[in-house]
Amino acid sequence: MTRTFLRARRPEHKQQRREAILAAARELAAASGVRNVSLGAVAEAVGLAKSNVVRYFGTREEIYLVLTTEEYRSWAEAVTGRLRTARDVDDVVAALAETIAERPLFCDLLSHSSVSLEHNVSVEAARTYKRGVVTMIDELGTQVARASHLTESEARELVGAAAVTAGLLYPAANPPPVLAEVYAQEPELARHCPQLLPTVHRFLAALAAGLPTLRPPAG
Repeated sequence: MTRTFLRARRPEHKQQRREAILAAARELAAASGVRNVSLGAVAEAVGLAKSNVVRYFGTREEIYLVLTTEEYRSWAEAVTGRLRTARDVDDVVAALAETIAERPLFCDLLSHSSVSLEHNVSVEAARTYKRGVVTMIDELGTQVARASHLTESEARELVGAAAVTAGLLYPAANPPPVLAEVYAQEPELARHCPQLLPTVHRFLAALAAGLPTLRPPAG
């Protein structure tokens, strides 16, 4: 639904407008995919001219980097909740894989982050995004290490791999309509379309099992 705003003058009004822009961008991406949302569509949805939107976010990509950070935070909170009852590394792997697979918008954003969203942004926006993501991965890595036999370095690698793997697999696991039609017509080809959750889970389980074997010899 298109909204109409008067000129924002007070700080709280500017914050409300910023949040409205993010909410509109989130809603559009959830409905049609990140790649199909333009800055003009976001501006129209929030009832602003594009020139007004860029006062708050320099580019479309900056909007979606902020949303990616928000999704990282939501995922980290969900994983943290699961880790409270984790008994071993298998529970840790399940927590990472299941919580990320149930967040399609996050996976979609991850699939675009390095190939497009990180390109058309200001240095400050890129710095803020990277600092936020690295901090969350570090903090989550510490919790994963406590809940498993992994070192903190290995745990951070596992957390980062969960995000990277989900981002890489999401487009293949959610094929476009033309390819979906091909798969429906040719089951032999459809067998090669990966399923997101089981594939991410297997990859993380293999990585968690293999990382300790790569530790340098003691002494």
